[in-house]
Amino acid sequence: MNSPRNYNQETRDNEGRKYAYSFDFDVMHPYMIDSFRPFFRPGNLLELGSYQGDFTQRFEPLFNDITCVEASSDAIEHAQKKVGSHVQLIHAVFEQVQLPNTYDNIVLTHVLEHLDRPIEVLKRINTEWLSDTGRLFLVCPNANAPSRQIAVKMGLIEHNSAVTEAEAQHGHHITYSLDTLERDAKKAGLRVVHRSGIFFKALANFQWDQLLGTQIISKDYLDGCYMLGQQYPDLCASIFLVCEKGQPS
Repeated sequence: MNSPRNYNQETRDNEGRKYAYSFDFDVMHPYMIDSFRPFFRPGNLLELGSYQGDFTQRFEPLFNDITCVEASSDAIEHAQKKVGSHVQLIHAVFEQVQLPNTYDNIVLTHVLEHLDRPIEVLKRINTEWLSDTGRLFLVCPNANAPSRQIAVKMGLIEHNSAVTEAEAQHGHHITYSLDTLERDAKKAGLRVVHRSGIFFKALANFQWDQLLGTQIISKDYLDGCYMLGQQYPDLCASIFLVCEKGQPS
């Protein structure tokens, strides 16, 4: 029998990997919002996995009714200090939480790979939480990101979709590619209406953190990587699906 997960421990940095990098907060978060914005529905928003509230803050100017569900009590405590009064924070796991509403926008970013039963949670989104006209914004790290493929060639990772020891310590169970992500969305009965990638990425997160504080990387260069990623989604840092309510299988 598996021991209970320690979600607080999983959100802490470990020897091989930070849980989140400046690259995530300062580069990926704004470009995720840019990717989502054309598909947003009017109404409320549910964020599944809010961590410490940094991404949540980016939704606050866009939505007046925001609900967040987070499994880590430490992360919830940090988030409470950052977000406004119109954000409801719920400390719970997705498999057990009971939510009072349906939602017009549901955001699940860099979370699905952490779940013990990802298809079960996607089914709950489809059948319980997504409004009839709502949309799910589903984002995961990409197994085929060039930075990851380079690490495979260097012998640092066994294969593109491997889960490294440091990732496992952060609760990762799978590393998705576009085909496997869409497979699981469809198994849950969701209807995929848009697929793309976010930000062409040839460097590891720690390398980006070292460069972002220099004059080497300009905003124009970052914008170029974002636009190139739309042309080559399979070579992006993250893969991205927009899903709507479908028939459960």
